[in-house]
Amino acid sequence: MTSLSHNESSSPKSQASTRPHISWRYIVGSLALSVAAMAVVIALTYTPGMLEHLKPKRFPGLFLAIGVSVLRIYLGAARLKLFSDGQLSWPGAFRLILSWDFASAVTPSTIGGAPVATYAMTREGVSLGKSTIVMMFGVLLDHIWYSIAVPILLITGLYFEVIPEEAGLVGGVTMVLIYLALIGYGGLLTYGLLVNPSSLKSIVNQIFRLPLLRRIRDKAMVEAENLEAHSNQIRSKPTSYFAKAFGLTLAMWLCRIALPVIVILSLLPANEILLVLRSLAMHLSFVAVPTPGGSGGVEGLFVLFLGPLIDRAAFIGLAVFLWRMISYYISIGLGMFAFSWYARK
Repeated sequence: MTSLSHNESSSPKSQASTRPHISWRYIVGSLALSVAAMAVVIALTYTPGMLEHLKPKRFPGLFLAIGVSVLRIYLGAARLKLFSDGQLSWPGAFRLILSWDFASAVTPSTIGGAPVATYAMTREGVSLGKSTIVMMFGVLLDHIWYSIAVPILLITGLYFEVIPEEAGLVGGVTMVLIYLALIGYGGLLTYGLLVNPSSLKSIVNQIFRLPLLRRIRDKAMVEAENLEAHSNQIRSKPTSYFAKAFGLTLAMWLCRIALPVIVILSLLPANEILLVLRSLAMHLSFVAVPTPGGSGGVEGLFVLFLGPLIDRAAFIGLAVFLWRMISYYISIGLGMFAFSWYARK
């Protein structure tokens, strides 16, 4: 997730014409946190001679994991191309999704990769207004997916230990609160964008009447009106468009969930059903990690959710390393290369 320079103007015109600044502080900080977390996990779980227990017949699973990661990138590019109504070329869509992944991997969740993605789309010839619609619709579909995934976890939690016992009561309650917050936000976003766009403008109008917010009320109302106009464009799409868009979103998330499962099964056997359910729960919990790219926190969540399912504790550090290498470090490398294209252009 990238850092925008604080002296940039926030107006749409300036956002469209000014290149977002990727802070090296965030990049180095994200990598350092990830490496430190993995080092701790490996130091605590490493056992001399552990590599002798690896089964070469399972190694092809790692190539499958890489293939799933590549498939997720392709699905992300296809989704962006669909959202842009064909304005993005295939090369442009791939550059954009890689740049977005890179930005999301190296900046705090409070900033996110959306500013970089919006800028990149304008460099690909997509208008700022259209770029806003693309970002908004992508966030909406992700939250619709959350709203479906959370009930799945809550129901299956009656039959499987989806939330690890190691999380304790506080951890379990925290997870449930996160999931309920995702459902609530997803429901509000769906209602505001697809059912009653004018309701969002009314809410903004009331909130920004507060004394502390009154001075920026005019600006907030302009943004709310833009939001209403964009939502009307989204609502005009046919049902088949929504079905295809959600299908691509669902496939992307299934790739994310499958990746750590495949990595673990490439090392040793484990309970496949519980691996999938805990991987889903783990990925939904990532939204609460505030560090750049979730570094440090996501490694800990991997150990918490999936570590107990790995029979040989010595393999936990290796599993974390392989998963982050495929899902995170490769994304940073490819993303930096893709984003440099915009800088050169």
